[in-house]
Amino acid sequence: MTERTNLVVLDMAGTTVADDGLVERAFAAAARTLGAEPGSACHDGQLAHVRATMGESKISVFRRLADGDEERARRANAAFESAYGRLVAEGHCAPVPGAREAIERLRADGRTVVLTTGFARVTQDAILAALGWTDLADLTLCPADAGGRGRPYPDLVLTALLRTRAADDVRRVAVAGDTASDMLSGTRAGAAVVAGVLTGAHDETALREAGATHVLASVAELPALLARVEDGR
Repeated sequence: MTERTNLVVLDMAGTTVADDGLVERAFAAAARTLGAEPGSACHDGQLAHVRATMGESKISVFRRLADGDEERARRANAAFESAYGRLVAEGHCAPVPGAREAIERLRADGRTVVLTTGFARVTQDAILAALGWTDLADLTLCPADAGGRGRPYPDLVLTALLRTRAADDVRRVAVAGDTASDMLSGTRAGAAVVAGVLTGAHDETALREAGATHVLASVAELPALLARVEDGR
């Protein structure tokens, strides 16, 4: 048998929360702030960058798109977060099927669960409230809670470990997410299980190339995976 996983760090949009194109729809509002009109080559290039960097801290993404202009980046990020919040308030927010049950199973098994995001705290809280998930996990973290860098840095995972003190070794941590940045964050933090899920932005090839130890159809499969890993199967 391998060491028990005591801490599970889960991404939100695309992993436990269905995205259904909400990020791209919210980006349309931010793009105009950056001077990119829908249908233009500039807009298409920026959207391609947003897709490639799914899972990362959104302000970091907008800083790159704004070529380091902090004021423009913050305006774009504010427009994005506002647009995403409106979509959530209008009811365009749903859990990935089986996600809530998976989180409840993980906690029932004695594991600590932390939900993480690349969104700002206000957006994260709006999503949690809309889903009725305010008390579902042991802890929720956004980039600002971990020094501001977010993914693909290991900061969110390590902050989850430090805040919860749920494990005495990074090898007792599992990370699950739908993007390459989730996988990089998990591997850089030293997590023993870094599971990619196919309900979000990136495909199996991208997830494995970024360091996924396992690829699952859905986060709903994670409790069973951890049980198999611990049994050495």
